[in-house]
Order: sequence, then C-alpha cells, then structure tokens
Amino acid sequence: MNNKGFVSLVGAGPGDAELMTVKAVRLLQQADVVVYDRLVSADILNLIPAGVSRISVGKEVGNHCVPQEQINEIIVSMAKSGRKIVRLKGGDPYMFGRGGEEIQALNKHHIEFEVVPGITAASGCSSYSGIPLTHRGMSRRVQFITGHFNDNDPLDLNWNSIADPDSTLVIYMGLSNLPLAVCSLIDAGLPASTPAAAIQNGTTPSQQRVITTLEQLNDAIHQRRMKAPVMIIIGEVVTLADELDWFQKSIDESNQISNLEDNNFGELLKREQV
Repeated sequence: MNNKGFVSLVGAGPGDAELMTVKAVRLLQQADVVVYDRLVSADILNLIPAGVSRISVGKEVGNHCVPQEQINEIIVSMAKSGRKIVRLKGGDPYMFGRGGEEIQALNKHHIEFEVVPGITAASGCSSYSGIPLTHRGMSRRVQFITGHFNDNDPLDLNWNSIADPDSTLVIYMGLSNLPLAVCSLIDAGLPASTPAAAIQNGTTPSQQRVITTLEQLNDAIHQRRMKAPVMIIIGEVVTLADELDWFQKSIDESNQISNLEDNNFGELLKREQV
C-alpha cells in the first residue's frame, strides 16, 4: 500500500468559503489533485493553489456530467498513481452525497482514505435564513429526506410518519418531485397551512428565500423562478424566519441598492442622449 496515494473525502460545506473547516482548507493546500462537484462554489475553488490539478465531475440532479461509477474510477486511478487526492463534495459527503459509495470503491482497491465532515446544506441554509431546525415548543425532531430517487424509482416514502406537525422536515434535492411531496404530505394529514420555506443558493451572496405555506409552496417557487440548488424546510420553525433573520435582510438591501444604482445610471444615460 505504500506505493498508493491517499484520498481525503472532504465536505466543502454549503457554499460560503468561510464555513469550510480548518482541516478542509489545509487538505486543499496540500493536495496533488482535487476532484470536485458542481455544487462547490467558485470562492472555495479559489482556495486551491495554482499548480494543483483540478477535475470537475459536474454532478447535477438528473444530469450527471460524469456517472458515479466513472467518478469512482477516476478517484481510484488517481490514487493508484501515488498522489494525494481531495475528493471535494458540497455540504457533507455523507448526507445524500453518495460519499459512502466512493469509500466502498476505495476499500475494494485497498486504498487508504479519510473522511472530513462538512456543514451540511440543511444547517447552513437554515441558519442563514433565520430558521432554527429545532425550537422549544415548536419542533421535537428533525427529519431529513431526499426528493430525488433513482431515475425510474417513485418517491415512495412513509408519508404518514413524515407528516408530523411537531417536527421539522428538510427536503434535499426536492424541486423535481416537490408537487408529489406536497400532495403526499397533505394527504397524510399535514395541514396545508403549515409554514414552509425554500432557500436557493444558501449561504452565498446570491441566496434567495421564499417564506410561504405548504399549500402555496410550488407556486411561490415558480413565481420566483427558483432553480437548483434549493433547500426545502417545512414546519412551525419557519415562522421565526423574519424575527431571527440576520443574513437575508442584508442581501435584499444590497440588491435594492444595486437596482437603484442601475436605474439612476439608466436615467443619466437618457438625459445625456437628449
């Protein structure tokens, strides 16, 4: 095994580069090769030193630029060449990130590895949106589900268990199957008026947040033209979003100032052209 490389499976966190762990940043500085996904932000990629090889495997829900099996082969091949590999994944590699499959591939080839956790998107998006995942008197538990199954598999979950008004439900990768999820939750007894939120590009300057109800969630997302990555949070804790907000307000104010400056510049151009 001495002639083989070493793989660090690293969580990059939800997007804000300053949310990366100290160990994650150190490993990027020491890597020979970084294999990264689409959800790793540009700010994080800028932390990779010049001269380090970068391989984008561009995974996206329903449109994998590189199939998972080929990703496994790339990592194994690079490690066998004796290099230090950082496999960089958005969020936490073991939270709906298929990190376990990649480690199984390394084990199969007797390649040494380590796993470095990252802040999962649910935690980052909720904190940057003013939504605590738990709150005394509102939420006694948190449920994490993925809204994306294998391409040909239905979203077949135990909705009666999931539709708990005393819990917080977080849906990863939920956009494509959200109408089915909403209908299933309401059919299982969760009130249509249950507070719900959608957060796009959480923890980044381009973050968008929609606060609505379960019944109106699909329409609200379409009206804002939200696109992946979007985190869905459903439960009474969403009602705290405005009270506990610290980040979204600054983003909205910044956008308003930018729009005002653009409008003023446009008016100035019109006057000069008269």
